[in-house]
Amino acid sequence: MARSFDTRVIHQPTAAAGERPFGSVTPPIFQTSTFTFDSAEQGRARFAGEESGYIYSRLGNPTTRLLELAIADLEGAEDGLSFGSGMAAISAVLIALVKSGDHIVVSRGVYGCTFGLLEMLRDKFSVTFTLADLSDELSVETAMQPNTKVIYVETPVNPTMELVDLAACARVAHKAGATVVVDNTFATPVLQRPIELGADVVVHSATKYLGGHGDVILGLAVGTEELMAEIRGHTRKDIGGIAAPFDAWLVLRGMKTLSLRMDRHVETALDIASRLSHHPAVQEVYYPGLENYRQRDLYLRQMSGGGGVIGFIVKGGMSAGMGMMNRLELCERAVSLGETHTLIEHPASMTHTVIPPDIRYQMGIDDGLIRLSTGLEDVDDIWEDLNQALCAVEDV
Repeated sequence: MARSFDTRVIHQPTAAAGERPFGSVTPPIFQTSTFTFDSAEQGRARFAGEESGYIYSRLGNPTTRLLELAIADLEGAEDGLSFGSGMAAISAVLIALVKSGDHIVVSRGVYGCTFGLLEMLRDKFSVTFTLADLSDELSVETAMQPNTKVIYVETPVNPTMELVDLAACARVAHKAGATVVVDNTFATPVLQRPIELGADVVVHSATKYLGGHGDVILGLAVGTEELMAEIRGHTRKDIGGIAAPFDAWLVLRGMKTLSLRMDRHVETALDIASRLSHHPAVQEVYYPGLENYRQRDLYLRQMSGGGGVIGFIVKGGMSAGMGMMNRLELCERAVSLGETHTLIEHPASMTHTVIPPDIRYQMGIDDGLIRLSTGLEDVDDIWEDLNQALCAVEDV
């Protein structure tokens, strides 16, 4: 029987062998490094791939497998993989998809550590990349090169909240034999379905909304069975960036309330973004859910909600923005996003400081840009804190 998304986040797939012993409603944590074989012959058969079963937790574990099946189901993919962090997932996927001499088209805004990874691939392994506007099909075609093997995008982009046209990326990429990889961390499968729009691989920092409570570091990737098997059997196995069973269990637990939490995050973010857009101390607000958002048509085609992250520029530049942050009493000055607490950070001096200033400006990351991740607190309490801090800056 086909079940809705909201039901499936709670009743997660249970196809991994032995994951619910004794009829437990909540699957236990398989906190073990290795697994026994009934015989030497069984051990040989498993290592040869002739028999399914667990061998060693770097190669697979029942708890992490449950999480992989759950995220693949929610994203509408054939299979999934778990990793020790979001960056481990991104690194494994890109390393699996490119070789020396290849080229990657990248959305012009991207997380600072992802940018650092791309620079490392360029400098050490001659894999080049181009940051590009990917908001329509012509822009995507213009960015392509004969040796382009991957289009890698964030959408909404961190932290400018710019949108990338996923369907256009898929059409152009597949015509050229390239693979589309989408970081869906900000939107989650609740608000955006990249696979249904033509993407080949979706990655997540499950540290954020999927885990939802700020207590775990974990990454996920989904795609075809063939590609996930290749990454599982080679890139992830040999580099070793695996997820721990307890961390996977925490994310499985967090995902059960994903739909409810995303509803609250979106409701609060839209309210706060609207109030910020009318505040005299704020120069500009970036939030896809606003009716006057410049990519409104693309937003309506591609997303079912604006997410829980807002970018806004405080008048007066970096010093004014940091001064406002220092006056906050409720909102936490911390990086990351997607948890119960409202978190606020300054990208130019924190998450995106690894990116050279001239490239940051090309990405649209102004020195005065602030990134706000709305939490689950009362919206009026969040606004009261933001407003008093902004009014203090305005009075200076």
